[in-house]
Amino acid sequence: MSTEPGAGPGPAVPEKTQGEHDDDALGELGYRPELKRTLGNFHTFAAGISYISILTGTFQLFYFGVSFGGPAYWWSWPMVFAGQLMVALCFCELAAHYPVAGSIYNWAKTMGGPHVGWLGGWMMMTATMVTLSAVALAYQITLPQIDDWFQFVGDGTGKNDAAANAVLLGTVLILFSTVVNAFGVQLMARINSAGVFIELIAAVALIVFLAAHITRGPSTVLTETYGLGSGQSLGYFGAFLTASLASAYVMYGFDTASSLGEESHNPGRNAPRAILRALIASFIIGGLILLFALMAVPDLHAEELSTGGLQYVVLETLGSTIGEIFLWCVVIAITVCVLAVQAAGIRLMFAMARDNNLPAGSALARVSPRFQTPVVPAVLIGVVGVVILVININQPQIFSVITSIAIIMIYVAYLLVTVPMLLKRLRGQWTPIEGKFSLGRWGLPINVVAVLWGAAMSINLAWPRAEVYNATGPQHWYLRWGAFVFIGIVALGGFAYYWFVQRHKTGVLEEHRVKPATPTPPPPAAAP
Repeated sequence: MSTEPGAGPGPAVPEKTQGEHDDDALGELGYRPELKRTLGNFHTFAAGISYISILTGTFQLFYFGVSFGGPAYWWSWPMVFAGQLMVALCFCELAAHYPVAGSIYNWAKTMGGPHVGWLGGWMMMTATMVTLSAVALAYQITLPQIDDWFQFVGDGTGKNDAAANAVLLGTVLILFSTVVNAFGVQLMARINSAGVFIELIAAVALIVFLAAHITRGPSTVLTETYGLGSGQSLGYFGAFLTASLASAYVMYGFDTASSLGEESHNPGRNAPRAILRALIASFIIGGLILLFALMAVPDLHAEELSTGGLQYVVLETLGSTIGEIFLWCVVIAITVCVLAVQAAGIRLMFAMARDNNLPAGSALARVSPRFQTPVVPAVLIGVVGVVILVININQPQIFSVITSIAIIMIYVAYLLVTVPMLLKRLRGQWTPIEGKFSLGRWGLPINVVAVLWGAAMSINLAWPRAEVYNATGPQHWYLRWGAFVFIGIVALGGFAYYWFVQRHKTGVLEEHRVKPATPTPPPPAAAP
């Protein structure tokens, strides 16, 4: 050990271990380490990319994009990526400084104060439960196309057959995910990482197979609009904005890599990298799948593109045998996506409960000594996810409505991080942690674009379009304005509860609070 010239002798101070460095952010926020650090680089990357889930998103909403924007809806993919990249870059700076459980909640709290933090966490937690249900519905779009045996409710031709069967399949998936997540992060991470590995291999193989069957050039595909939007005030631009929901659905959830920070090694360094890698990989691979699918499908004007979606393209282009193999890979992708969504929700609920910001906070924040994970949040989120499915069992519109609401709430939760962060930058109060990820002089313009993008896309997604919120049956104002009504009730009702009840109890629970360091007594003076 070397000393600086002129330094006097003194007691040796032991250097911090890597684990102690990992816990610095926890101590700064007032928490003691409780969750076991077992996750490596690939695990955190897998958590982020499985939440985004290339195959789940593209296969679930390809039909929606083509229906409302034609093949040219593909341009919404790079548009959404560019906007979300600005948000992700802001998150990377925060992840380098605060790689802790419930990342959105803790970031909003740190940037905007306890009230903003609570609202951000509440919106994200509610959105996560809705998202869990929305992703679980994707089984219905894939499994019955593999085999009619998976259509347990009716024969699929009845008015509510598909919706009811989707609820049944989704419930089974959520129950499986709840059990896995309750048994600890290691089991979840192993299944998730294996699933992501299969998903990535399958996605690359799908690109190669589709490329081998290309029948038209990109100029034909990227300019084909089916004449949609003609006669409307905004023309095709209005149709394109509606279709962009299909891309907006896929590229979010990258913050999950940081939300598992308390269970990861060296998260301040690895979480920002995992966030960017997950988003960029999803953009490149997903964009190529969508483009090559449109270039390879035998008939670009086939009605099945708007009904059977990407599943139809794969089966029609590659044949039933190879096509079904890829569809089984999609089922695996949906499964690990649900696992990741629920895992992120568990950490978020745990983080808010640890601050006594939820009812029964002590029970929700309790970490099982056996499984090293908060078990109660896992069960609660699973139950709520199933309830959301069941109350919609006779609603054939549940796919687009639930998906839309979930996306908007997450975009709003992201805004509750990026807006306070921008205000701190403008006041000169935000400094990235030294030696970690930093945007430098680009921080302010990137943050401005992230806020503008988030606000514009939230309005676009919530716009009361009949084709999204009231596509079939009698028209009702409460369905058309469903996003505003539902999100308004969640936000205002939740915050009213917090303001009048919970805020008077908030504060890190004693059993989760970091203990002050005990000063080391000086060595006894030597006898003369």
